[in-house]
Amino acid sequence: MQFSSKLIEDAVNAFAALPGIGKKTALRLVLHLVQRPTEDSVHFARAIASMRENIKHCTTCGNLSDQHVCSICSDDRRDQSLICVVESIRDVMAIEETQQFRGLYHVLGGVISPIEGIGPADLNLHTLIERARQAETREIIMAISPTIEGDTTIFFINKQLTDVDVAVSNIARGVSFGGELEYADEVTLGRSIVARTRV
Repeated sequence: MQFSSKLIEDAVNAFAALPGIGKKTALRLVLHLVQRPTEDSVHFARAIASMRENIKHCTTCGNLSDQHVCSICSDDRRDQSLICVVESIRDVMAIEETQQFRGLYHVLGGVISPIEGIGPADLNLHTLIERARQAETREIIMAISPTIEGDTTIFFINKQLTDVDVAVSNIARGVSFGGELEYADEVTLGRSIVARTRV
């Protein structure tokens, strides 16, 4: 792809580095921004820069937040006794879309995968065990993708909780084995949360 402007080329390459964005789509986005009023492009750039500089991980659950504690953890209308354990922040968003769960979350940041060199120490597990030991916690829901690595992670967490007086449950297997939660439709994912089973 030939460019008449190095500035356009740099902007296209920046957009094309994003997942799912090819060079043609990147060029279309860049040309759109060039043709918009300058203040629109400046606002866009400031929004991205501000997000990157100011975004935080919730100190309680690991979700993305504007504050040290996210809006879900600080919402006293949510059921503080339920903690839904997920692999990623995108899984929180997927479950929230179902509007079937009114408890709290805990983001692991991945699953145990010896092949990829990811062990328990690489995940946000320590704080989960601490939260499970709190008096108000009565159930931990494992909403982890049904894969070998996911099942290994669930097994490990369950072993860590054997001496804790808390129920541990799995989401129902309406989500296909080997599937990713973020790609499950809202109805299936919602029903999986409601029809969870004890581990």
